[in-house]
Amino acid sequence: MTAAHAGAPADAQPPEPLARRVAQLLAEAGGPGDPVARHLAAAEHTVARLLRDQSTSRASALDLLAADALATYAFELASDHPEAVPELAERAMARFAALAAVAPDPGPSHV
Repeated sequence: MTAAHAGAPADAQPPEPLARRVAQLLAEAGGPGDPVARHLAAAEHTVARLLRDQSTSRASALDLLAADALATYAFELASDHPEAVPELAERAMARFAALAAVAPDPGPSHV
């Protein structure tokens, strides 16, 4: 569970496997600091790894869900300062868009 869900009602809590994975990825993101930045960094790192490893199987679904949850939690935390959210969104979108450079070329399309 992250700070964003610490006071949430029980029905708003993520399922236990997802909560554990989110906590693990957040711990891997580093120590104390701005929680919004830590959540986004953990999400970005996770997506970058999935792209780099071409992890597209069901086995990587939990990590993808965790990355999504981390980004969502970052914006929930940022909502305490709504005036900062537009700039945060722009920075986050730019960082995630830049991850396309991390993904290996999949080769020719078979569409």
